[in-house]
Amino acid sequence: MLQFFIAVDVTVVNIALPSIGAAFGVGGHSLTWVVVGYTVAGGGLLMLGGRLGDLFGRRRVLLLGTGLFGAASLLAGLAPSFSLLVVARLLQGAGEAVALPAAMAAVVLMFPEGPRRSRALGVWAAVASCGLVLGFVLSGVITAHLGWRWVFLAPVPFIVVVLLAVVLLVEDDRAAAGGTPPPDLPGALLLTACPLLFTFGVVGAGEPGTPAWVVPGALAGAVAAGFGFVRVEARSRDPLLPPRFFADRTRVAANLATMLLSGALSTSFLLFTFYLQDRLGVGPLGAGLAMLPLAVPLIVFSVLVPRLLGRWGARACVLAGIGFTAAAMAAIALASVLRAGGAALVPAMLLIAAGMGFGLVGLQYVAVSGVTGDDAGIASGVQRAADQLGGATGVAVFVGIGFAPGLHSFDPFPVAALSAAAGLVIGAVVAWRMPVPADAAAPQERAG
Repeated sequence: MLQFFIAVDVTVVNIALPSIGAAFGVGGHSLTWVVVGYTVAGGGLLMLGGRLGDLFGRRRVLLLGTGLFGAASLLAGLAPSFSLLVVARLLQGAGEAVALPAAMAAVVLMFPEGPRRSRALGVWAAVASCGLVLGFVLSGVITAHLGWRWVFLAPVPFIVVVLLAVVLLVEDDRAAAGGTPPPDLPGALLLTACPLLFTFGVVGAGEPGTPAWVVPGALAGAVAAGFGFVRVEARSRDPLLPPRFFADRTRVAANLATMLLSGALSTSFLLFTFYLQDRLGVGPLGAGLAMLPLAVPLIVFSVLVPRLLGRWGARACVLAGIGFTAAAMAAIALASVLRAGGAALVPAMLLIAAGMGFGLVGLQYVAVSGVTGDDAGIASGVQRAADQLGGATGVAVFVGIGFAPGLHSFDPFPVAALSAAAGLVIGAVVAWRMPVPADAAAPQERAG
């Protein structure tokens, strides 16, 4: 249940964004914070969350993260100002980062290795996919009938149920023995601060009345945080991201491509929302239902692509996913230029589903190929963080460029979509030159 609501929370705010903007008098440019705040905090603190579970016990950390997620959801639903809503979204992301690794570990430890664990992890992945897609529909239904605040308030009773279930069903586990290095809190904070400051600078550049020093100051702070993170990791006894990770060109390239692809995919979700509601005047319920064409093909591709990995190879699947997503961006731009109706977005939605299925699955496989017991957790955590942080910074950059006040003479939708497509060109070059090990090129052939 927790995994479902965390997955839902990634997309559930999208349809509600125009209503939130109307309630607080905030434009589309600043509304990106409602999405970005959650994903930046979640991605930046994710690896720290996994480490906390190892140190203090997964049951305790799961209760802590779930409680923080529920409290932040309540705060978001009751927020009297836009600033407090953004703070609540940051806290929701932090709660996700703490709870999700502990929940995943609890699932793994509850089922013995073999078919039962495989089935459990399959259900976990299916729940995540369903939550991601249903978030759009639930957002439309709730916003239309109850108001946007209930997008955040509705999950709170279910979070209480999750807390009770954890207390009753999850066995208490012991914390790590004494002498274990403390968690790399400075590294986690710097990893979160870097994209947050970068986003603040990008969004501030598009806000009229922003003091002249704010944008360069925020961007300089982001650069400083990035360099500080590298320096801290090099000196830490137990770094979140060991320097040896960067020696593997395959994983570095796979995570860079993941960031660029996730940035474009997250941008497409916002553009669909704004186009349907702001451009076409579709209500929240209609906009939520209009996103349904994304659901079925996404499930189909999630099942199909793992089988195609063995036939096509990971690189071909990744390039196909990037190509599908770039075509979707072109379709969004064309629909906007032609002032087309909502039906014109259906091809773009189908292409986005294919891009997610082929691109993200292929990149995930490459990013964790060849791992051992010593680095499997690090590789998986970095790939997940790259997905979330890439989505957040991509939204800030691409939507920020499209909806910047200085570009008001241009249609913002094609500008944002084509900016994302340009990022995908870089991603395609990275994926093309990415060294792919033989076992990642044809994983099923190796298994057979």
